[in-house]
Amino acid sequence: MFIFCVLLGLIFIVYGIIVSTVGSGTGFFMIWIAGGGVLILVSCFFKRLNLPFRILLCGSAAVVICIISIFCLMILRDFHDEPEKDVDYLIILGAQVRGGGPSRVLKYRLDTACAYMKLHPDTKCIVSGAKGKNEAASEAAVMRQYLMNRGISGSRILPEEKARNTAENIKYSISMIEERQAVICIVTNNFHMFRALGIAGKQGIRADGLAAPSTLFYLPNNMLREALGCMKDLAAGNMSL
Repeated sequence: MFIFCVLLGLIFIVYGIIVSTVGSGTGFFMIWIAGGGVLILVSCFFKRLNLPFRILLCGSAAVVICIISIFCLMILRDFHDEPEKDVDYLIILGAQVRGGGPSRVLKYRLDTACAYMKLHPDTKCIVSGAKGKNEAASEAAVMRQYLMNRGISGSRILPEEKARNTAENIKYSISMIEERQAVICIVTNNFHMFRALGIAGKQGIRADGLAAPSTLFYLPNNMLREALGCMKDLAAGNMSL
């Protein structure tokens, strides 16, 4: 067990370092590095701890793992969401842009939306995202240009450039839609869909989901971040289940 825990801790640290090279704009990779370090440290001193503390430590770890696993299972529920009927508006949630172009995560969202819009010529989209401190342009502007470069008419793309998080993405995008009976669909990556729809539901918005794919190697990082994000948003009253 000692060797297994130490190896697992080293894997966490290496994984965190690899995730850090992606430059996602967040420091979430430190969770893996710190977690791996703590796991190795606890493994080295575990036998020296008294029995009640060992039981408390193992029990706490089991509870945390259980809660995270439950949220991951709920996240998986919306991994392959598609709209049930023709959509009037797609709301494409923003993500990191770099060097004037979308990140891989954002490309997945845009390519999925582009494919849908080519099959449904009456569908419009709202591209949502402000300009971050480490971004050369607003996410909305970059997204709009990317779609236009792939044959989507600019008249079908509405930019929303104020939103700085998922809740604002949805709130500000909805305010741009004048038709009260419009059929709305949120476009985001599979791992983010559950939280996005939960936030929309909390705002009283009925929306379908169109799930974009993601990179398998980074899925553990994205799933863990989303599970913790769901806990935070539920605690803050920002989303509903």
